[in-house]
Amino acid sequence: MPVAVALTATAALLLTACGSGDDKPGDNDKIAGADHGASTPKESTKPSPSQPGNKPDGVDVSLPKDMNLVFDWKRPKDENEAAAMDDAANFFRAIYRGVDKRTTKDAAVTTYATGDGLHYADTQINAWIDGGWTATGTLRHYDVTTRSAPNGKSVEVAFCADSGKFFGQEIKSKKILETKPSIEDFDYYKIVMVKFPTSKDLWQASKVFVETKAAKCQ
Repeated sequence: MPVAVALTATAALLLTACGSGDDKPGDNDKIAGADHGASTPKESTKPSPSQPGNKPDGVDVSLPKDMNLVFDWKRPKDENEAAAMDDAANFFRAIYRGVDKRTTKDAAVTTYATGDGLHYADTQINAWIDGGWTATGTLRHYDVTTRSAPNGKSVEVAFCADSGKFFGQEIKSKKILETKPSIEDFDYYKIVMVKFPTSKDLWQASKVFVETKAAKCQ
């Protein structure tokens, strides 16, 4: 089965399990009674400026060389929006780090996700693990916009993603499951980032909305 079909069937490919074109979370991915505020990371974090690197906030988000996540994003002038945008990128790095490490318990996941965002990350990682796949290639994120809530405690980070050069790979056989270019390569995301109360710069993904087959991202 082509990887796009196989992984989509298990709600894993390209992090599309949590939503559809109507920009509403999938019913199966809601957490009944979940607290959507910031949760305490399992590994302590130190307040520090949000910046590129393997250990922002003191947490390792490094990935293998063949798993390349590109963020062609222009940083906004607003400090909160810039920090939230940086950690939205770290949220994606954390998920694929979990895929690579074969665990949902990596410190990066529990640091950059909370509430529905944490459930979403766990669902994605477990689907890749259960399928016996890892990922390889380049996943590009672009056309980012940010929007702050009036209370300053949450920021919506929206962007496109192109997975045309990003593929599943069977762990046992090392076979790369390439797919032909199509509209399915393009997704549009809205990530609701919430500020972690005791840190100046740490933001966590609390909700994930996905529009698949996003023509506006082509």
